[in-house]
Amino acid sequence: MVKLTRKRKKALGLGELIAIALGGMVGGGIFSILGIATENIGNATPVAILIGGVLALFAAYSYVKLALLYQDEGATYSFFKKAFPQSKTTSSIIGWLIVFGYISTLALYAFTFASYFCSQIEALNHPIWQKLISGLIITIFAVINLVSVKGMGKLEDLMVYSKIVILLFISGLLAGKGDIQNLLPVFESQSSLTQILIVSSITFVAYEGFQLVIHAYNEMANPQKNIPKAIYSSIGIATFLYLILAIAALATIPKEIIIADKEYALAAGAKTYLGNFGQFIVIFGALLATSSAISGTLFGASRLMAVVANDGYFPRPLGKKIKTYIPHNAIITMSIFAFVLLATGGLQVILEFGSITFIIVSLLMAYTNFRKRQETHSSLLLTSVAFFGLLLAGLLIVYFEYTENKEQFLYIISIYILLGLGAIFYSKKNDPERV
Repeated sequence: MVKLTRKRKKALGLGELIAIALGGMVGGGIFSILGIATENIGNATPVAILIGGVLALFAAYSYVKLALLYQDEGATYSFFKKAFPQSKTTSSIIGWLIVFGYISTLALYAFTFASYFCSQIEALNHPIWQKLISGLIITIFAVINLVSVKGMGKLEDLMVYSKIVILLFISGLLAGKGDIQNLLPVFESQSSLTQILIVSSITFVAYEGFQLVIHAYNEMANPQKNIPKAIYSSIGIATFLYLILAIAALATIPKEIIIADKEYALAAGAKTYLGNFGQFIVIFGALLATSSAISGTLFGASRLMAVVANDGYFPRPLGKKIKTYIPHNAIITMSIFAFVLLATGGLQVILEFGSITFIIVSLLMAYTNFRKRQETHSSLLLTSVAFFGLLLAGLLIVYFEYTENKEQFLYIISIYILLGLGAIFYSKKNDPERV
């Protein structure tokens, strides 16, 4: 026990844990969702972002309570498996869903990085180059994660806290040039309550990074205290940053420009309204933010993949680790699949697949916490609000997909079918109790 404690003291503290969570949230979030949200609900975008943040806090409540009870780095997957030990097939399906949900967010962040990078170099501003740059940035951070846990944590600290300062600076630049009257009226003709709630559901993927903290359970100091602090703090910080940046952007850059260039919305009008220096800061902030999101997601999600593999629900080589805690095969595999998703899908399909997936698994965690609320000492009111809020969000985003883009909806459904078949195959092939 003393030996384990010493290892933790040398690894990840509260600062690194908040950095990992913010690394997974801030970056892919505001830089990816601003254009799509503005296209659908205009000036009501900050309202939807706030609702999404509140929903994330309710979802996080279940994760925190279950993490303190089960004390397992497997998070969503392990919590369900321990709560319902007879539901092996369902546990396998959840493992596959959450891992590929993280792969989709990895693809989302890399896509956003490449969009902002290539938007500034005319010769590279082409879909083929965007995909190649996406693959390159994933590869770079895969190598960093393969080399050192401590090194990744310190690098993540530097990138995350630097990007927070830069994003606040960008917000100040935009606010200084903007006019708050451009945000009025807040609720325009297309901004019905249903549409706002749908966009809130789509933005949920921008908050999913908080779960990454739990995947570092075996590498953190004082997890019983640091998990709640890291998760709630990171969601609060992310929501605040998203809000002020969205408000400042809408006050300064015409909605038509944000919508037309939604893949790199903040960069689109930066040069015109902020000058060359402002444009540089926006691009640098976007690249830094998405880089830390890629690094943090690879770190946490690869450990989850290793946990699932060691239970026999993924190929067992994915569970092997080197240098004590680094799951090298899982890191490499996740990187490859993220690039495959990038090569076959666009921004919106990746964004919405990730949102649906994390709403589903968060809903399952809310249900699990509800069933185990006596053991987790959870509030009946909070667990109920979390469950029904996530259920409504899931139904709304599925309805939106089905009515707005059936081809894209069928593509997402086909991914789920393939994941389900793979999960069922491995749950039947490798029963953990026989291994």
